[in-house]
Amino acid sequence: MKGVNTMPEESEITGNSSVERLWIKRLSGTTKIVILLGLSAIGMVSYDTFYLILLTVFAFVFYHAAHLQWQKIRALVYAVIGFTLLNLVLVYVFSPQYGTEIYGTSHVILGRGFFALTTEELFYLLNMTLKYVFIVPLILAFLFTTDPSELAAGMNRLKIPYKICYAVELSLRYIPDFTREFKQISLAQQARGLEISKKANLWQRIKGSSQILVPLVFSSLDRIEVTTRAMRLRRFGTQKKRSWYMTHPLSKLDHFFIIITIALIFLGIWLFKVNGGRFYNPFV
Repeated sequence: MKGVNTMPEESEITGNSSVERLWIKRLSGTTKIVILLGLSAIGMVSYDTFYLILLTVFAFVFYHAAHLQWQKIRALVYAVIGFTLLNLVLVYVFSPQYGTEIYGTSHVILGRGFFALTTEELFYLLNMTLKYVFIVPLILAFLFTTDPSELAAGMNRLKIPYKICYAVELSLRYIPDFTREFKQISLAQQARGLEISKKANLWQRIKGSSQILVPLVFSSLDRIEVTTRAMRLRRFGTQKKRSWYMTHPLSKLDHFFIIITIALIFLGIWLFKVNGGRFYNPFV
């Protein structure tokens, strides 16, 4: 019929029209890779508290712009929080005086002997916590707002071999399928009488989950085999280079954030010289 648009809207293809209008969505895969890898590297090396706070603010700008739904990231955030707490406890248990060794002073807050809690140790643990607080929102923002094909194209623009880029793309694309299949197998096992819900105790849930992994692994291996055969039939890997459908030129917004990222990296390197090393020492 004349005047009727039979083509699907872009929002129907993506499933989320609001995400398409986000400025973080307009950043190219190259820019996101530069920001993520560059800031992650300098952030993991530096122990300057104020610099880590600056990186945290920068990361939360991206996290806020992504408008992520809490239901989608809740499990991952809880897992990171649990891992962070466990890591902090283990660091203190195995090396409670490491902060004193780094900063050269000792101000005891609680206890005595080897496990005496010092201000220096707490300050060191604070810096370690800031590293997780800064990197997790940045990863979540980029992971949930970047198309895998665009990410692979951006990686290839940075001279990363396209086979590695394609492997990363396939891994990201299979995550939703992997999660969906895990839920399907879990429901099938529960229908057969295997109790792995919240009603069961922890040991039963762990044992039941291990029984799900076996069919899940075999199913994943079958999918890998099918994908490998399809790629071989299409002569994947026979050429030294390849083109990318999702690649596009860098915009002004891309150049703006790349410049900011480079400036932050050089600021972190300059602070190494100011602090006489990686650690900012407020106890001097």
